[in-house]
Amino acid sequence: MSKVVVAVGYGGPEQLEVREVQVPGPGPGEVTVEVRAAGINPWDHKVYSGMMGADESRLPLPLGLEVAGVVTAVGNDAEGPGGPIAVGDHIVAHPVSGGYAEVANVPATSVLSKPPSLSWPEAAGMSVTGVAAFHLVEATGVHEGDTVLVHGVSGGVGLTAAQLAIGRGATVIGTAAERRHDTLRGYGIVPVAYGDGLADRLRAAAPGGVDVALDTIGTDEAVDVSLELVGGHDRVASVAAFHRAGGGFQLLGTGPGADPGTEIRDRARLVIADLAGKGELDVVVARTFPLTEAADAHRLVAEGHTGGKVVLEP
Repeated sequence: MSKVVVAVGYGGPEQLEVREVQVPGPGPGEVTVEVRAAGINPWDHKVYSGMMGADESRLPLPLGLEVAGVVTAVGNDAEGPGGPIAVGDHIVAHPVSGGYAEVANVPATSVLSKPPSLSWPEAAGMSVTGVAAFHLVEATGVHEGDTVLVHGVSGGVGLTAAQLAIGRGATVIGTAAERRHDTLRGYGIVPVAYGDGLADRLRAAAPGGVDVALDTIGTDEAVDVSLELVGGHDRVASVAAFHRAGGGFQLLGTGPGADPGTEIRDRARLVIADLAGKGELDVVVARTFPLTEAADAHRLVAEGHTGGKVVLEP
């Protein structure tokens, strides 16, 4: 038996419930994982909030897109991007369905070796944010000498995108709450407070101009300022402003009207794992919760400004 967290209805975190289920053996192309940590992502809430539809026949909804854990069983023809998978392997898996669990069956194609240098929570929290960040940087062609604006730079996707951009030789300025500014400077990021007068503050922070703008928060302020400051709209991209689809910038990811970037995102998983494993990319975990306190963890994420990933530990 395994404890799992499911959404029993559409709405807020009050719809999350812990249940006991029997987990069958892995099917062809699957492996069974004893989950040590599961990352929480905004998409998880979107699924059960009703934003993506409220089909009652889909209830109860499994949640959780990324996990880290130990392989306990391997199905036929189960091979990951890095090769064969064996019982006892320490792995990271993304994308998965139903990762909020003590035990889960996951597609072997989603499995990578866990970087030994990362803790279980760090490993569980690197994939979704890392893939989105890599997509932003790759799609806009960030390169040496660019000045890159990152909206929401203290969040999981924003901080990862900033680190990737700096790794390519770019200068990064980013919007964030003032309480995060000292931490951001430690990464070599020039922080700027958001709010009224943002465009003027960004011009002062980047007198040579802004070449690329990456939006991770989806506000109208972020989109409008990005379009104002960056001349080429192919170098403005968002993973959050789905309500502005068709607005003269790149919309990336899994939302309506967005470019899914399947090839880029598949490649990103390997790149992110490699960089994090070598210590060239920080995965910041803000807080961990027991699996049984998933609803409280979602309430914290809903407040915003966590300053890193929130992770469940079975």
